[in-house]
Amino acid sequence: MIIRSILAFVFSLAFLGAQAQQLPEPDTLKTSGGPFIIQPVSHGTLVLKYKAKHIYVDPTGGAEAFASIPKPDLILITDIHGDHLDTATLAALDTKGIKMVVPRAVAERLPEQFKQQLVVLDNDGQSMQQGITLKAMPMYNLPDTADARHPKGRGNGYLLEMGGKRVYISGDTEGIPEMRSLKNIDVAFISMNLPYTMDVDQAADAVLEFKPKVIYPYHYRGQNGLSDVEKFKQLVSSKNKDIEVRLKDWYPAQ
Repeated sequence: MIIRSILAFVFSLAFLGAQAQQLPEPDTLKTSGGPFIIQPVSHGTLVLKYKAKHIYVDPTGGAEAFASIPKPDLILITDIHGDHLDTATLAALDTKGIKMVVPRAVAERLPEQFKQQLVVLDNDGQSMQQGITLKAMPMYNLPDTADARHPKGRGNGYLLEMGGKRVYISGDTEGIPEMRSLKNIDVAFISMNLPYTMDVDQAADAVLEFKPKVIYPYHYRGQNGLSDVEKFKQLVSSKNKDIEVRLKDWYPAQ
């Protein structure tokens, strides 16, 4: 019985290690407040680290997806869909006392156990959390109609400011005017998956307008598989070599 328990424990550790190894290598950005670390996880899920604080964005995939990452100090959720709002993953993670920044529609769907942890932001709302200035950005489909998959005002993209850097997380959106009018963005994460958001041509056109220094295509699995992010990179780089397009494997083999 003891040997069986030991073997089960060893197998569990090996399984968690295998899960952790599937994560892409993190990137590091220098800021005036120290290193800012970007860890892609999968699809629309990522973890940002600043001053030893870990910000989970749209955590999905269960606790095992974060086996190699310290527990969150802050959680950002963009929308009500299951690839962004995953209550099973939230319940599996150690989130006791952790603030969750969410749009109102998400707050209404979260279980009662999380209600006291919520910071509810409507579009253009702002908050300071863990030394980071947060602004909720609109995210929606075009045209903006009542039956759109992502109507204006329901979900939030996020603009983060820390250490003199500005980081934009688009959420599920098309190349909306609010995105195109952004200024001085150091890092951006832009979705591109039809029919839910936009195609790579639309995404490239929007990125070329607001000119982030570094751009990560993310959330690029659609109804017909993965979007052609290599094409996206070529479209951006051919017209503006000052924009660095970083391609990461957001869909590691399971």
